Amino acid sequence: MCSKASRIQFSNLCGTVYQQGNVLFTGDGNSVLSPVGNRVTCFDLVNNSSYTLPIENRKNIAVIALSPDSNILVTVDEDGRALLINFRRRVVLHHFNFKKPVKALQFSPDGKYIAVTHDSHVQVWRTPNHMIREFAPFELHRTYTGHHDEVISIQWSSDSTCFITTSRDMTARLFTLNPLEGFRPKTFAGHKDLVLHAYFSADSKTVYTVSRDGAVFTWRQKSDDDEEGSDDDSSMQVDAPASVGTAIAQTRWGIAERHYFNQPGTKVVCSAFHAPSNLLVVGFSTGVFGLWEMPGFTNLHTLSISQEKITSVAINRSGEWLAFGAQKLGQLLVWEWQSESYVLKQQGHYFDMNTLAYAPDGQSIATGGDDGKVKVWNTNSGFCFVTFSEHTAAVSCVEFAKHGQVLFTASRDGTVRAFDLVRYRNFRTFTSPSPVQFTALAVDPSGEVVAAGSTDSFEIFLWSVQTGKLLDVLAAHEGPVSALAFSPTGNELASASWDKSVRIWHPFNRTRIVEPFQLTADALSLSFRPDGKELACSTLDGQIWFWDVAEGRQTNIIEGRKDISGGRKAGDRVAAANNSSTKAFNSIAYTADGRCLLGGGNSKHVVLYDVRGGVMLQKYEISQSLSLDGTLEFLDSRKENDEMVDDRGDASDLEDRLDTALPGVGRGDLSKRRYRREARTTCVRFAPTGRAWAAASSEGLLIYSLDETVAFDPFDIDIELTPQAVLATLARREHLKALIMAFRLGERALIRRAYEAVPPSEVALVARQVPHAYLPQLVRLVGEHLERGPHAEFALRWANATLIAHGRYLRDRAGEFASVFRALHKGLLDFQTSVAKLCDENSSTLDFLLDQLSLKIAKDLGSGEGSDMMD
Repeated sequence: MCSKASRIQFSNLCGTVYQQGNVLFTGDGNSVLSPVGNRVTCFDLVNNSSYTLPIENRKNIAVIALSPDSNILVTVDEDGRALLINFRRRVVLHHFNFKKPVKALQFSPDGKYIAVTHDSHVQVWRTPNHMIREFAPFELHRTYTGHHDEVISIQWSSDSTCFITTSRDMTARLFTLNPLEGFRPKTFAGHKDLVLHAYFSADSKTVYTVSRDGAVFTWRQKSDDDEEGSDDDSSMQVDAPASVGTAIAQTRWGIAERHYFNQPGTKVVCSAFHAPSNLLVVGFSTGVFGLWEMPGFTNLHTLSISQEKITSVAINRSGEWLAFGAQKLGQLLVWEWQSESYVLKQQGHYFDMNTLAYAPDGQSIATGGDDGKVKVWNTNSGFCFVTFSEHTAAVSCVEFAKHGQVLFTASRDGTVRAFDLVRYRNFRTFTSPSPVQFTALAVDPSGEVVAAGSTDSFEIFLWSVQTGKLLDVLAAHEGPVSALAFSPTGNELASASWDKSVRIWHPFNRTRIVEPFQLTADALSLSFRPDGKELACSTLDGQIWFWDVAEGRQTNIIEGRKDISGGRKAGDRVAAANNSSTKAFNSIAYTADGRCLLGGGNSKHVVLYDVRGGVMLQKYEISQSLSLDGTLEFLDSRKENDEMVDDRGDASDLEDRLDTALPGVGRGDLSKRRYRREARTTCVRFAPTGRAWAAASSEGLLIYSLDETVAFDPFDIDIELTPQAVLATLARREHLKALIMAFRLGERALIRRAYEAVPPSEVALVARQVPHAYLPQLVRLVGEHLERGPHAEFALRWANATLIAHGRYLRDRAGEFASVFRALHKGLLDFQTSVAKLCDENSSTLDFLLDQLSLKIAKDLGSGEGSDMMD
């Protein structure tokens, strides 16, 4: 593990799904890009997975834009500093500074230009070439003026020859990309509040403007005798317009219709328009969104998705999915409006994340936060699949049982709860005789005993999981219990306290002998080595102590204050290198092999140590965002303000260095009206596999893992595996072998040919023998064949045989195979719908045919009886 420390890199960011800025869909409409702090996360809605780009802006991202071909991503932070990113390769191509905050940024539909708001101006830049290295890739095309206040949004025409902008001056203006003879920018005026967005219709003959007060104006060409409107410029008389953009520029625009949403006591916050279907989506400040079909302004749908305002909305290319971002709740939703169902519904912790724990299989991570919520995240997909809201106060600790799907949580509401992760329910609640706040939790390796430590009574409570009864109360500490840990052998329980001691208990023995280990400062966290022979403890003075549990002697000590120190806050009077008074490890964790130790605390750094040598192996920086306090190494004197001036007069050197911050306050000085969040780590844990570790931080749940993306690993391919070999195998009627060879090559046409060549009588036999590695491809293929293929009964045979033979294996990996299950379910549902529709449409014909058949039978019987009588 220690030799691989340098290869561990940032892998994903969970726990935070949206913070601010605009959300957008990729070009194919299957993924959503969401700004999370100073990073961007991509949510793949088809494959049910997510990943975070390993790229950081200087500050929190305000605007993102993706080129039409999905090759170039531009992210702009709050100060106007932009990153030009190759989205497919996930690398930064160039840094650029727009020098002013950017409100909107749009690629032209042809991808050749980028329009950017620049206060009351608009700048259009030529799109840099992502295939060529350029010294100055950003080339300014033109700067457009005319607005009297800040520009809010930009919308291009379909042919990229002109664009329309909206501003806080309550107007919209139409500009052309290149100068046209006799053209002056058109002004759309008449709104009584700032205009949020303006949109072109599909034929570019209509313009819609949406204002904050809930008004939608429809603009069309004015007739010669129509004096109403806001166009104060003369029109040009040209017989044959050269393009759509020229026709738009030559049109004398006037207000044709006025519509109002009539939502009392609310404001329009965001909107989006899908031109092919004339669908207008509007988000309001009350958490309500609505869908209107233009130009008739027909309300199709209205729904309340939260109690807070909807910050951003986007529509995918097909117009089926709507993405919503709510800044205050940190919520991201994808809604399929035709079926009225959620495609994606994710929300992070409302406040800070306090603790985390890995499941024994390493596939899930549980987190607890100040909002009283407990969330369980899938490490492969990055999605939260269950949220428990039973706690009424901050969750301080979470732990998984070593055996079985059980999660234990401790909270400051005075309860310890046990959750069943199979039925997703709280099946046991443990309480103390008198109400206390629990801040530490430990679970016996057998899963039969749970222990919790309190801050009020300084006691440790032990309960039986089976009965829920209180077994014992351990009292010896003289200060709040900060950490608990059961030995992996299950015989000892270690407790750390603010009374500067660590105690080893033997709760299952009759003896009450307690071995205290004295420290020089308050103990903060504990961790047993995986073999149970060594115990590590971090203290408030930045040290990490090590003891041999069997002999009860100290074996090592690491001075980590200088290692974890780093990052200077705005109010600090000393340099970051010397400011280590408040730096300590709040959480420590051993690696799976026990050779290394990971520690994190009130700093932007997480440190990895070699235990035997006591040396630092690696230092990880959790965030480079300047929006967080404590990330700068040196303060910028050009940005000093009155708050940073030392006005303490004749204070002595000792008084000047005293830390006056309130203990336990992690989100800043609450006496100020505004405060900045601090860069810090509240909990670190290693995965049971030893190949990854996670940290609960100010940015969310950070996951670091061994970087294996650059390795090329062809899956069972050899030089003799060719399309000709697959066809030859099919000719020999070796259907299973041919299907597996086709899966290995990955060519769709070849896979379909091998799949359809299997005789229906042999489908069950072949499906039973398909290896587990190829099951996802097979299930997805069956789903696609059901949806598009002509052989419905053949596909149903495959689906039935596959689920009968491998149903248990697929069920146990439901999270991993969620995307293929969704494809199969969609195919089956479409087939059922089409059959039901076909039967309903032809029910009368079937009834008629049956009646005719019965009449014919009756007639034949009658004629037969008559002939017998004549004979």
